[in-house]
Amino acid sequence: MSAITPNVEQFKALAQAASTDNGTVVMVNLLKYRRSGGSGEYRQYGDAVTAMVERTGGRLIYVGRCDQVLIGDEGGDGWDAIALVEYPSRQAFIDMVSQPDYQKAHTHREAGLERTVLLATTPAALGAGERA
Repeated sequence: MSAITPNVEQFKALAQAASTDNGTVVMVNLLKYRRSGGSGEYRQYGDAVTAMVERTGGRLIYVGRCDQVLIGDEGGDGWDAIALVEYPSRQAFIDMVSQPDYQKAHTHREAGLERTVLLATTPAALGAGERA
């Protein structure tokens, strides 16, 4: 089973990046629910955390079901859902996840997810003629 929370090195790297980069960050969440009750537990987490995200000045950009692999490996355990969440900065994200209310809500995230990947992304300038 994969980790549901960052390890010490990952969180240190996030904090280091936050000290030098105060621009917008979009967190890409790849989600695989536990078979028994996982989606319901994660929904409870999402309901609680959405208001917290908005208080940081952030916003939920998109939540969707992953229902088809178009390119890539189709084998194994695919992802159930994806969520894109924008924060005004990495520090805003760190501040939010450090709050007791978030820690309480996070128990539902842990109970709901079998595995996850969380990618911190920043806007990239594309060169002339390039497409995303």
